Amino acid sequence: MEILDITLTITPDLPTWPGDPKVVLRRVNKMEDGANANVSRLDMGVHTGTHVDAPFHFIPDGLAVETLPLDVLTGTAWVVRIPDEVRVITREILEKVRLPEQGERILFRTRNSQYWQDGVKTFQTDFVGIDAGGAQYLVDRGVQLVGVDYLSVAPYKLSRPTHQVLLKARVVVVEGLDLSKVDAGRYQLVCLPLKLGGSDGAPARAVLFRE
Repeated sequence: MEILDITLTITPDLPTWPGDPKVVLRRVNKMEDGANANVSRLDMGVHTGTHVDAPFHFIPDGLAVETLPLDVLTGTAWVVRIPDEVRVITREILEKVRLPEQGERILFRTRNSQYWQDGVKTFQTDFVGIDAGGAQYLVDRGVQLVGVDYLSVAPYKLSRPTHQVLLKARVVVVEGLDLSKVDAGRYQLVCLPLKLGGSDGAPARAVLFRE
């Protein structure tokens, strides 16, 4: 069985959303200084790297991340390749790429994946996202989980409409996937966010399996 890790490695130089906390990862106890064991401290926002959005992220009375259904976060998933010339994933684009009929979990690989491939350390504002019309098309098709290969499912500075369409429909949103080494096709997905009580999101470890 082939196992593909599609999770970004969390380091202090990992790009973060403008205004979000930067990653601070440091050892507070050091064996070389006489400590019994090495112990590190981590400080970061919950939407850092590969992470899951809960409805509460954009809906004031929405569900928090610990309530997200595990049967949606695991199961058959399709990686769909979006052509590099696409700047925004619209309904029209989705109709052209012909999504799988039974695709309840869709992960979009776009030109964004090249940023992770190239090790780009600065936040990019021209990343590919899904507009509200594209989001509604996914909802109408019965998609339950949407994954994207940059830090937001929505285009830059157009966050709310897309998120609200998806999250109001209780579609699980997974952002910050590294799909740079993943071909289009059918896989088994396991995506497990940290079980943070009352949070609007959580970092996650996401892997794909294929026989």
